[in-house]
Amino acid sequence: MTDDTTKLTLDGEQIEIAKGATLLDAAAAAGVDIPVICYHEATSPNGLCRICVVDVDEGRVLQPACVAECQADSKVQTRNERVERSRRTILEMLNASVNLNEAPEIQAMMEEYAADEARFPDAHLREHTLIDDNPFYVRDYEQCVLCWRCVQVCAEDAQFTFALTLKNRGHETSVATAFDITMTESPCVFCGQCIGVCPTGALKPKVQWGMEQGWGADEMRQMTRRERKRRPENGDGE
Repeated sequence: MTDDTTKLTLDGEQIEIAKGATLLDAAAAAGVDIPVICYHEATSPNGLCRICVVDVDEGRVLQPACVAECQADSKVQTRNERVERSRRTILEMLNASVNLNEAPEIQAMMEEYAADEARFPDAHLREHTLIDDNPFYVRDYEQCVLCWRCVQVCAEDAQFTFALTLKNRGHETSVATAFDITMTESPCVFCGQCIGVCPTGALKPKVQWGMEQGWGADEMRQMTRRERKRRPENGDGE
């Protein structure tokens, strides 16, 4: 081991990794898969969803692998009974509050961890009206898992547009524009990066959504074109 590396034990195997690397980095280097939802390689890790938690030295609390740095001589278990129970509970809670019908990766996690879809029968799904306020994409926040990816990629992580933010708290938290203005009124430049990082169907291209609605060619052209701004006429009518 050099001064620039750290040794630790991951699932019984000793590995050496660069200092400052996260446990998620170490797992990837060792070929160990750790599930993620809020984490994306294009955005800053924030440890929000907690689906990537691992057991470090049998500590009091599990550690989010996407932000926890590797510690020298630590013993990390990425999938013991405690870790699996935590991930399963998180998935069950998500399923109880969010429409996951268009989130295949999360559905696969539900199956892998044997999550009980009926565990929280008294829970209430988040209710949001689909927002269709521009020619390029629709926003269906009933399918949003609040991973923050879209907010991050729209801000410092990529676009520096800051068109998206969060509003309300607790169960009522949702992604929104500032003061709930429309996307065409916001700083959005319709780059599509938010759609690219969304892990569910919360953000969807208008063309794809229109095809699902059964739109014909003429309706598709009409609904996906932005009205041109007319140049103001001169006072002399020219």
